[in-house]
Amino acid sequence: MKTGERRAEIVKMLRSADQPIAAKDLAAQFQVSRQVIVQDMAVIRASIPEIISTNRGYVIQKDEVCSREFKVCHGQDRVEEELNIFVDYGGIVRNVSISHRAYGRITAEMDIRSRQDVCEFIARLGNSKSTLLGNATSGYHYHVIEAASQQRLDLIEEKLKEAGLLVPLLPWELEQKPQ
Repeated sequence: MKTGERRAEIVKMLRSADQPIAAKDLAAQFQVSRQVIVQDMAVIRASIPEIISTNRGYVIQKDEVCSREFKVCHGQDRVEEELNIFVDYGGIVRNVSISHRAYGRITAEMDIRSRQDVCEFIARLGNSKSTLLGNATSGYHYHVIEAASQQRLDLIEEKLKEAGLLVPLLPWELEQKPQ
């Protein structure tokens, strides 16, 4: 493999990686020395400055993500619709939470990114005796949603309003809103 091809492959690997990639692992992958990889990375980083070197390896620094918490209310029959609105308009459903009068804030991680994730969640829910977290609060619950921009989050908010799912925050909720 030529130097340019190796460097292009390294960039491709870094773009798809979820965690840092160590120089020794890249060296083993391409059957070159660690020093060759360090030299490659110096050249690559000159043209792609968002690649950073950490103590665990090289990683591409991701763009800042925007997030917003939405308060919604619905029954079990509208879960799929709600989750699809989030993912169809560019959101990632990070979690679901309720504000329970006796127990306080209860949060569960979700990490739903696509319609396939929605389908799998709905299937898990249907194949169990468990109910929605929001059932403990008459359908009222919150989701933290991440998106690439505030405009995406605004669009999601608009679509939730159109669907009649969005609920305004009460004054006490605004004061306790997580950052």
